[in-house]
Amino acid sequence: MEAAFTAITIAHTKLCPSLTEAELDFLKTGLTISEFKPKQFYLEANTVQKAIGFVFSGLVRSYYVDENGNEKTVNFISENKYATHYTSFVKQAPSKYHFQCIEPTIMVNLPYEHIQEGYKKFPNVERYGRLIAEAILHMQQKRIESFLFENAETRYLNFIKENPELFNRVSISDLSSYLGIERQSLTRIRKKIAQNTF
Repeated sequence: MEAAFTAITIAHTKLCPSLTEAELDFLKTGLTISEFKPKQFYLEANTVQKAIGFVFSGLVRSYYVDENGNEKTVNFISENKYATHYTSFVKQAPSKYHFQCIEPTIMVNLPYEHIQEGYKKFPNVERYGRLIAEAILHMQQKRIESFLFENAETRYLNFIKENPELFNRVSISDLSSYLGIERQSLTRIRKKIAQNTF
């Protein structure tokens, strides 16, 4: 799976261009690859995330189950993105979320122990870890603010604009859950937008 290793190396250097060859080689020595079928879990709630997942191919949905037993989608993770409940990973504490594959998925895993060793040996690996944390924090803050300052239609339009590759890959039920609106409301929004397009 050399292509998967190459993809994550590119992601490393894109996020942290200062990584040296020695640091990239170190990170690579700890990588493993996992393959999943649709509906298989990369991580289940109440288990500790032992490695950050990097999606080489496929699609993953993260969600939690509320007190009424309803699944609430919090994220879709597609190619070249990280699948992680970062708090669970950093603290090595049980995750609150399920990470379930929607499509056949190939995941590159970067283990916790290996990253911690890299932090001690290489300054840029520590910087890389901080940049991952900042990227995740930015994404979470953006999502929170979308619920505070945007209506349902704007959230939908922004999702499509920012994730055009996901339009036909996620179900309307999962998408409506992610956007925090009823499925019927999302159907009406999509119909309205379609009518205004023509």
